[in-house]
Amino acid sequence: MVTGLVLALSASVLWGTADFAGGRLSRHLPLLIVVTCSQGAGLVALLIVLLVRGGVQPAAAGWGTVAGVLSVGSVACLYRALAIGTMSVIAPIVATSAVVPVLVGLATGERPGPAAGAGIVLALAGVVLASRQQAYHPPADHRLSVLLAVAAAVCAGGQLVALQRAGSIDALSGVGASRAVSVSIFVLVLLFARTRAPVRALPAAAVVGVLDTAANLAYTLASTRALLSLSAVSASLYPVVTIALARALLHERLRPLQVTGAVLVMAGVLLIASR
Repeated sequence: MVTGLVLALSASVLWGTADFAGGRLSRHLPLLIVVTCSQGAGLVALLIVLLVRGGVQPAAAGWGTVAGVLSVGSVACLYRALAIGTMSVIAPIVATSAVVPVLVGLATGERPGPAAGAGIVLALAGVVLASRQQAYHPPADHRLSVLLAVAAAVCAGGQLVALQRAGSIDALSGVGASRAVSVSIFVLVLLFARTRAPVRALPAAAVVGVLDTAANLAYTLASTRALLSLSAVSASLYPVVTIALARALLHERLRPLQVTGAVLVMAGVLLIASR
């Protein structure tokens, strides 16, 4: 149980760091380049590990394929929502993606204790508050952006469930298949888009990909060592990590609502860990 929570929190730190680094990189490079190169680097790292270890579990790869398709769906819906909507509305909706594995866990018989249950509620509420951003422009299409944000949250939550199912068989095979599917789709899009970037920027994108892939692997392993509902919520605290890094390294100011959210997240983690 403790090992699972440590792995899940490690996934949060890795995802949050990858999002921060990827976001900064996307200010100078086309987003499609960053996503494709970073995920491609993660796939190469996984393939090396799989070759050294030897053997791929087909059943785990099947769940990984589902996770990969859902990952692409989540990214596509999220970026389209951000393009036509308002971040202050979109980000909190997408941050609730952990609700999906929580509901799946409860439906399949998981019963977190009272303290852990309260921790789940506090952590989710904290992530939503911490993810809120100041809106400066009205949305171009509010209703559609909200629907896309909900779709992104559902896909992201479904991805967490699929990775958990893959991890129960073989984590490396599952995450490897997931990454192979998403990279293949992004490469096809990149070829049609004909987007380019300087070669010297690619190593930075590779670092982002390794961090993101390590986060996926850490979560997948965590979900097999702790309840799905608890590991998914603990691994979904990455927006707080991204915000903390932005505050520490870029000196971005936190609004009172975001500080409140961070406090709720920490309280939720402590309650979950006390289970």
